[in-house]
Amino acid sequence: MYFTFKLLRNPCLNCYMIKPLQQILLTAIFLLFNYTAFSQTGALPGTDETKKPDDKAKTETSSFRFGLSYLSNNVFMGRTDTVQTPTIAPTAKYTLKSGIYFSGTMDFLPNKKKNKLDGGDLTAGYDFDITDDLSGSVSYAKLFYSSTSTQISAAVSSTFNANLTYDIGNIISPSVSADYNINKQGINNDLFVNVALTHDFIAEGIFTDKDLILVSPTIILNTGSQNFYDAYLTKKKLKNAKLNAKQTALLNTYTNQLSHYALLDYEISAPFEYKNGPFIFQFTPIYAIVKNQLPKEVQSKISDQPSVFFFEIGAFLKF
Repeated sequence: MYFTFKLLRNPCLNCYMIKPLQQILLTAIFLLFNYTAFSQTGALPGTDETKKPDDKAKTETSSFRFGLSYLSNNVFMGRTDTVQTPTIAPTAKYTLKSGIYFSGTMDFLPNKKKNKLDGGDLTAGYDFDITDDLSGSVSYAKLFYSSTSTQISAAVSSTFNANLTYDIGNIISPSVSADYNINKQGINNDLFVNVALTHDFIAEGIFTDKDLILVSPTIILNTGSQNFYDAYLTKKKLKNAKLNAKQTALLNTYTNQLSHYALLDYEISAPFEYKNGPFIFQFTPIYAIVKNQLPKEVQSKISDQPSVFFFEIGAFLKF
């Protein structure tokens, strides 16, 4: 099983202000709801569907899933903002029986006094099985942010993703994922390659005959370039901060290397999911060990923790 966290769904277009952004995202999700009302429904195929490791059969119906999730802190490749940034995200997803899907998400920041709608994304993708044990997916996400967003990934405008997962004897599932992020004009693009190992623990019939609990301990290694982080540091005006000569030299050396490919962080998580009929409840605690941070002499000027713990919790309906 492959997990793509919300950490990689946050980018930005300065040309969108809050009102037009809100209208675009609300209209898109409204269309998703209306399209589903006239579609055949059923189990959701692909990576969002909880299955036993030996159950790879494609479903024969389309499905619709919507719900609400809460992210305790916005973290991207182990990088965080200077202040904790919780996010509330309503989401909707429609999946065809072929594995093609469309989804939309809005990101609200409850801690902000104004302009609480900070961004969102519209995604199209395809989940598929190559063999009984080998599965994959491809997707394209268009991301939107308000012009005032200070989130780490606010420089990204769209993302291409491809991943493969192989189940080894129902014991462990290694996976590899590649992301190519197109950043806003004037900022170089980023490439990420992520490797993960997952094992599923499944229990059925907990409270009813048809409910199910799935726990999937996962280790992820994230690598890639950091042009997005260079844009963040520039926006936070760290480069213009009052630094002594040594600090300035260290910062310049560090930022000059952000376009290089490097190890970004290790992430340890244990996604928990409970399913009962159309109801799905999820909880994912994540502990990230950050690599290739800012020089210690400069860290006092900005938040750059050696490790960070955060979590995501959500409730969904699937038809």
